[in-house]
Amino acid sequence: MKSSLAVLSTARSDTTTTYIGRNQMIAPMAFQAKRSTFLCPLLVALAILFSLTAVSSGTSWAKDHAGSSQATVSAVAGDNQAVTAKGEVKNSFAPIKTCFNFLKEQPFVFILLALAIGYPLGKISLWGISLGPTAGTLLVGVLISIIGQNIFGIIYGIPSIVSTIFLLMFMYALGLKVGPQFFSGLKTGGLAFIVIGLIVWSLNWLICFFGVKLAGLEAGFAPGIISGSYTITAIIGVAQTALTNGAYTPPPGVSTEQIGANIAAGYAISYVLSNIGIILLIRYLPQIFGHDPIADAQLAEKELSGGATDPVPGAAGSLSLGFSHFDLRAYEVDHQEIIGKTVQEFFHLYPEAPILRVVRQGKLLNLSENNPIKRGDIVSVRADVHELIADGKKLIGKESDSILARDVPIEVADIHIGSRDVAGDTLAELGRSIGFGLQLKALFRFGQELPLLAGTAVQVGDVLRFVGPDFCIQQAAKRLGGRPILNSSITEVMYMAIAMGIGYIFGSLSFNFAGIPFALGTSAGCLLAGIFMSYWRSRNPEFGGPMSEGARSFLQDIGLNLFVAVLAAAVGPKIIESFHGTTAIWVAIIGILGALVPPLVAFVVGIKVFKLNSVVAAGASTGARNSTPGLNAICEQSQSAVAAVPYPLTYALTTVLALVGGYFAMLLS
Repeated sequence: MKSSLAVLSTARSDTTTTYIGRNQMIAPMAFQAKRSTFLCPLLVALAILFSLTAVSSGTSWAKDHAGSSQATVSAVAGDNQAVTAKGEVKNSFAPIKTCFNFLKEQPFVFILLALAIGYPLGKISLWGISLGPTAGTLLVGVLISIIGQNIFGIIYGIPSIVSTIFLLMFMYALGLKVGPQFFSGLKTGGLAFIVIGLIVWSLNWLICFFGVKLAGLEAGFAPGIISGSYTITAIIGVAQTALTNGAYTPPPGVSTEQIGANIAAGYAISYVLSNIGIILLIRYLPQIFGHDPIADAQLAEKELSGGATDPVPGAAGSLSLGFSHFDLRAYEVDHQEIIGKTVQEFFHLYPEAPILRVVRQGKLLNLSENNPIKRGDIVSVRADVHELIADGKKLIGKESDSILARDVPIEVADIHIGSRDVAGDTLAELGRSIGFGLQLKALFRFGQELPLLAGTAVQVGDVLRFVGPDFCIQQAAKRLGGRPILNSSITEVMYMAIAMGIGYIFGSLSFNFAGIPFALGTSAGCLLAGIFMSYWRSRNPEFGGPMSEGARSFLQDIGLNLFVAVLAAAVGPKIIESFHGTTAIWVAIIGILGALVPPLVAFVVGIKVFKLNSVVAAGASTGARNSTPGLNAICEQSQSAVAAVPYPLTYALTTVLALVGGYFAMLLS
């Protein structure tokens, strides 16, 4: 069979080259001017922030060391000088204080300011290295919060529900991206992912616990640093549980309040530093070992898709037309061979070149009436470009530029087969019965793409992807017993709300073992909800949609960075509060080592021992480190979400182990 359906050709995207000619130098010059205009206000804003941060750090240091001057200056004079200096600071920074106070009164503006400066800051590249928008937003938010408290005494507080909502939206959107690949990834690399999780957890615990012992830090710092370096706040809770239930007895002369303060200090310093550090490490981990993250991500996508060349139903780009060797052209009928024949008769004679539109004396004819074609009619034919060029004029007549004849919108649609009447029909038989005006682009069964062979029999539940005019697609959908799923910018919120609600409830369920609460976590629950939603949608595109790729991508991007901005407002001031003696230095060193060394070692084991794809290994490592910002960093760097495939498994495994480890770190302090 040789119809436009049974030709079994697949539309493919292709690269094109644009030649600018003599205007070729205009674009780079315009870009440079735009870049210069863009960077100037950003650099000014950053200069102000860093300057104020330096002043705030100096002010904080002066407060801590004010008592040392009383050996040579009287207490009264010292107090007077302090009051005078404080008044001068207030007068000098009064306008700026008003701005910072406004950010406290309007936390929404605080978040937007962190995003507005953090995004362009993250794009600045020095020696090929950039922070990325997540680390940039975190850094800006931390600087603003430090300045606000240490210079003006302003403590920022943004309701945690805000960060929770946006983090869960990010996780759900990410799950939608990787759902169909998740189960394939578990089959191929399940053992490797478990080993990577165990490596990251055990090394983190050993580095943090024995690092605290070697540095001679007080009780409480070990679980605090583990919590911060792992970015799992719940570890603080299990450590506090060990204090309150009597499982841990503080040393003589040390109160439980002091140990609690040590836990908080260890957490605050290591949390921020490890967050920024893991983003930079994971972002460039493949390049460090000589891998191209973009190329490796594309290879991993191909491997996990089983060699499929078309995106599964519901995936990004699944309904994009892209490049096609089929084209639509109009001809004025002049050859006796087709005069008097109907559109259906012409289709049976030339199934590879159906007539999609007939214009007679400036008016469109209704194709369903199947009227005979007359001399002078203008007909629109969609076929292979080569065949149109070679045979179009010979068979029909001269080519026409009629807009009315050529204005035939072409759509891409997925249709789920629901009728048992067509079950068992081959693609060749379907081509003769429903193939008018259609090109078969892909066939999916249980989420897997099948080769397009004329003798392949279809089954109920299969998904056919067609390219053609809307009226042809609608006719085929009726025959197949399904609803055509077309490209749409609309997002169905009902499915998203139900799925996220189920994921949230499932993730919040917990049980206690030896006094330690265990739970999957609400963020992991929403991630799994997105994974299952897209997994089922790949089998039946009528389920769980539509969800446009633009909406999904926006949720993924803005969700995480809004979460980070809210987080920065809370933890920023705690860093300065913890700067006393060498303790803060040791906490910073141990925290950074505990945060970065384990995923680095696990990554090496993954690519060297288990021969994992570098991007997949990076995703497994960042999941084992419970770092959502790190996952986003490698997804951005590789321009793919395939790194999220192993993330849920290593994330869930190490979350449980880290809670147990934090509890015992407190007991052994």
